[in-house]
Amino acid sequence: MINTNQIARIALIALLIVGCVFVLHPFLAALLFAAVICVFTWPLYHRMWLALGKRDALAAVTMTLFLLLSLILPMAYLAVNLADSASLLLDEAREIVQQLPPHAPQWLENLPVVGKQLAESWQRAFASHDELMRLTSQYADPLRKAMLRAVQLVMGGFLQLVLVVFIAFFFYRDGTRLAKGIMAMVNRLGGALGEEMLQLSCMTVKGVMLGIFGTALAQSTVALFGFWLAGAPMPLLLALATFFLSVVPVGPPLIWGGAALWLFKQGDQGWAIFLGFYGLLAISSVDNIIKPILISHSSHLPMLLVVLGVLGGALAFGFIGIFLGPTLLAVGLTLVSHWVALQNKRADEAVIASS
Repeated sequence: MINTNQIARIALIALLIVGCVFVLHPFLAALLFAAVICVFTWPLYHRMWLALGKRDALAAVTMTLFLLLSLILPMAYLAVNLADSASLLLDEAREIVQQLPPHAPQWLENLPVVGKQLAESWQRAFASHDELMRLTSQYADPLRKAMLRAVQLVMGGFLQLVLVVFIAFFFYRDGTRLAKGIMAMVNRLGGALGEEMLQLSCMTVKGVMLGIFGTALAQSTVALFGFWLAGAPMPLLLALATFFLSVVPVGPPLIWGGAALWLFKQGDQGWAIFLGFYGLLAISSVDNIIKPILISHSSHLPMLLVVLGVLGGALAFGFIGIFLGPTLLAVGLTLVSHWVALQNKRADEAVIASS
């Protein structure tokens, strides 16, 4: 029978856990993503640790510097240039609208159902300069707000990545002790099944992160060459945007499609057509070729869960949720599938034994 002292101890432990959750809640996304990054890059850290004479602090500092160069610097470049690029894009879009002909093109008028209404709206808008300015402002303000939110998301992502790299230093330095503690706790709570699930989670994280970052790196590299060759503006910025949006299925086409449209508006129709075919055949095809090679079949996510993971992760964790969301869903899906398969196997064995 539980006495008063036991109840008091349980209540104190519960309050302590709740207090810790409240304290760590603002940093939960950074902690999770730092853990994912460390699990993914641990083989590289281990080789570096051996090369540096098994000195934990020195190896952790070296890996932290590597993360700074590979994550923070590109993100800083993207964050600094995105605001200026968004402003220039709005100004150019307004100039394009003002240079449109006063009469709607014939193909627009021939559209079924809505063609005549669109043509009449076009003519009314261009009949009066005030009406054109009102129409431009009507659509420019929501677009400006959307771009401002995108800039804020990227800036927030930059700050989150700085915190992730800072936390990762301590995970690298104390990783061995942390891993032993986690293994002991999992073994105590779940026994052999808990250890198996933990190892499966680590394998899934490595497979998903290899697929995500490997595909993103390949797509951005291929895209950078295409943007540079076609003469698109700020090819490095476009390539970085391709890298971070490669998780979203429609992300890279938005980048190279927008660049091709810009080239077409500038009079470079040949390079615009080239970039369109290059994006379709080279940039977007990387996702269908590289990702199946890099990512293991057991951690492959259905397209619906990828989209939900990206959107839900961004809403829940901010910018780093774009990568963290699909990873967490992949781990959850893999663990549930493995548990269901294990239960079915035990049920089959029980049926065979009873018969």
